[in-house]
Amino acid sequence: MVNKILVPVDGSVNGFNALEYGIYIARQLGASLIGVYVLDVNLIQGPMFTDISGSVGMPPYDGFFEAVETSLNEKADFILKDFASRCRRAGVSFETKKPIGKISQVIIEEGQNADLIVMARKGEHFHLKEGGLLGSVAEAVVRNSGKPVIVTPEYFMEIESMAIAYDGSEPAKKALKFSVDFSENTAWPLTAIIITSDSKKAVALVDEIEDSLEDRSTDCAIVTLQGKETEEIINYIKEGAVELMVMGAFGHNRLRSLIMGSTTSYVIQKSTIPVLLTR
Repeated sequence: MVNKILVPVDGSVNGFNALEYGIYIARQLGASLIGVYVLDVNLIQGPMFTDISGSVGMPPYDGFFEAVETSLNEKADFILKDFASRCRRAGVSFETKKPIGKISQVIIEEGQNADLIVMARKGEHFHLKEGGLLGSVAEAVVRNSGKPVIVTPEYFMEIESMAIAYDGSEPAKKALKFSVDFSENTAWPLTAIIITSDSKKAVALVDEIEDSLEDRSTDCAIVTLQGKETEEIINYIKEGAVELMVMGAFGHNRLRSLIMGSTTSYVIQKSTIPVLLTR
């Protein structure tokens, strides 16, 4: 099911944590890793530095951008060398890539060659326009890659069990199918969480889950909770019962997400464990 895992690396502490998760999951699945360091075209071509130098009345010197590109290449080589070293020590097969382009677009393109993407919630440039909390690079990748994406927290924790937040929506149904397959391949027990105060809806959702488990070997428990969806999911995570949360990404439309925020974004920002998102 998952044979290749893409891990974007940038040399940040959070990026190293994402790699640790990538290695851990690859070992569980017998998968290989693809390490990608994106040479940011905005830094190489210089619009950012041009704007800065223009504001202070001092244009870049001749060869400035060539020097920036050389520096970025050296940094990329160093980080990818460390990536390779970590993979070798873990006994995980790997390949590395160093493409040039817009960070989110390159990750999306490279992700087409993988079955799963594992990336940090906050990368090296989280304070810049394209980096940071979900809503920038991570959100662009989740929304547009078409691949399952695991967004990792700031600290690594071994995964021994997983849960899925299930509401019967199409994204949730796809997430449930992926979760069942993932659970069977990793031997991590699965818990399906239903959050509703409507008892009839709860029964219907339980039936849907049980139907999906027919003829499957997945060890799956079903928990029904009442309350606000975001709060209940975060509270469940805080209880420490699971180490991976699975969700269908962005069940609401884009306009509503922009105005009110989404359950997906909220959970990722507050979660202390990895969140696996499917589209």
